Amino acid sequence: MGTTTTFLPWTVSTTSKWLGFVAAVWIQCISGNNYTFSNYSDALKSLMHLTQVQLNNLSVAKDIGKAFGLLAGLASDRFPIWAILLIGSVEGLIGYGAQWLVVSQRIQPLPYWQMCVFLCMGGNSTTWMNTAVLVTCIRNFRTNRGPVSGILKGFVGLSTAIFTNLCSALFADDPGSFLIMLSVVPFAVCLTGVFFLREVSPSADEDGEEAKYFGVFNAVAVVVALYLLAYGFVPGPSTVVSRVFVAILLVMLASPLGIPVYSFFKRRWRAGNDVEGQRVNDPLLQSREKENESVAAAEVVVEEAVAVKRAPVVGEEHTILEALRSLDFWILFVSFLCGVGTGLAVMNNMGQIGLALGYPDVSLFVSLTSIWGFFGRIVSGSVSEFTIKKAATPRPLWNAASQLLMAVGYILLAMAMPGSLYIGSILVGICYGVRLAITVPTASELFGLKYYGLIYNILILNLPLGSFLFSGLLAGILYDMKATATEGGGNTCVGGHCYRLVFITMSGASIVGFFLDILLSIRTKNIYNKISMSKKPKKSLATSNSQ
Repeated sequence: MGTTTTFLPWTVSTTSKWLGFVAAVWIQCISGNNYTFSNYSDALKSLMHLTQVQLNNLSVAKDIGKAFGLLAGLASDRFPIWAILLIGSVEGLIGYGAQWLVVSQRIQPLPYWQMCVFLCMGGNSTTWMNTAVLVTCIRNFRTNRGPVSGILKGFVGLSTAIFTNLCSALFADDPGSFLIMLSVVPFAVCLTGVFFLREVSPSADEDGEEAKYFGVFNAVAVVVALYLLAYGFVPGPSTVVSRVFVAILLVMLASPLGIPVYSFFKRRWRAGNDVEGQRVNDPLLQSREKENESVAAAEVVVEEAVAVKRAPVVGEEHTILEALRSLDFWILFVSFLCGVGTGLAVMNNMGQIGLALGYPDVSLFVSLTSIWGFFGRIVSGSVSEFTIKKAATPRPLWNAASQLLMAVGYILLAMAMPGSLYIGSILVGICYGVRLAITVPTASELFGLKYYGLIYNILILNLPLGSFLFSGLLAGILYDMKATATEGGGNTCVGGHCYRLVFITMSGASIVGFFLDILLSIRTKNIYNKISMSKKPKKSLATSNSQ
């Protein structure tokens, strides 16, 4: 009885942390709806008789919603997690619900400016969800930021394919049904998540278990991705096959619940049976706590002494103003713009790119970009963490590699050869995923966790900025220059020339991003040497304690 009472809070705390991570995965599975615009953009274009510039500006309005993610960043340190999730889910319900009313023709098309407002609300809704999830999980799993970022951002990448394939299986790709899913499903999932997602104090001896459990999440994610990819190539699935696909997919997404259940019973069994282990471990825990307290006190004294003499350097805690004064922050910011801005332009214009290259149905290409974006996110998160521990490889070096590969993808798309859209979609998806998954932990490592929610949302300003520059201006204007007018308003363009100059320009932007990432890798090499060294003693200490 006494043993159970002593260990039960620890057991519940650990289980709560993993339940929260499962809830975070579910929320990320439905928070990539901003990348699905091309699935219903043609319906909006025809119903509202829009030119390509006007349509692209609607997508820019959607991405401008992310600029207001600064509000979510400010709120992350002032409001509870459940409130942040609730705000995002209600905003998404209203924003996508209004679009559904228009596309399903239950109401007359709204004025253009009103549609911009509702698209902006839909775009902003995900910033609240992502902020709640990333800030909480990065803090809960401080020693495994790479895998956490890779898994969570990976499921964001899969969310587009999940929504697209669910709509294809249940509603035969009807744009109206697709939009009602985007409004209702995230709202329901976030209502579930408010009960489980919360910040939990990390335990000192969980590094080995965390790595094992993250391996399970990675395995589940890969299986889901391959399953979605396989279904995308099934020719004309019947109703029965489609319903079976949906049922199996839901079971797969629910399967991570086994991890917190396993963790709870494992720790409860250990707490109930290892009485001698309790006697041995308690003094060790106490001495370790005293040691940690003395180290923390010494660090505070040093920090206070140093703070008088100089501003924080990269790798230390930064305030918002201190981060904004840092050259490294702006190198990261601009290189991020070159990657995500150009990638987002492809995703927003996929409907028109497909039509120009002779593919009236672009749902497969949307799924390819999403699924391969997932692989880019999940692999880069784990691999970058491994290379930091083993070789002190700076994370920005992985961003540099992705920028170079992305430039190759744009060149292939510009050539407009048979099959180039398949290869280009895959390459752009992979590299876009790498950029997102690598930048999230990089920002926390260079500028600290204290104001991470706001710093993350400042970096996310690149999404609306990149969408405006590369999609609204570059792609929209150059497309309209090549397009011909259609009856009743609007325009269209068919042929490889429609987007060739756009892709060439974006490949040049990717090369600029490559050199910026190389520069940041050089400037932060010493920081990652220190991070690598700090991880190695912890591993050896854990080994000696287990013996």
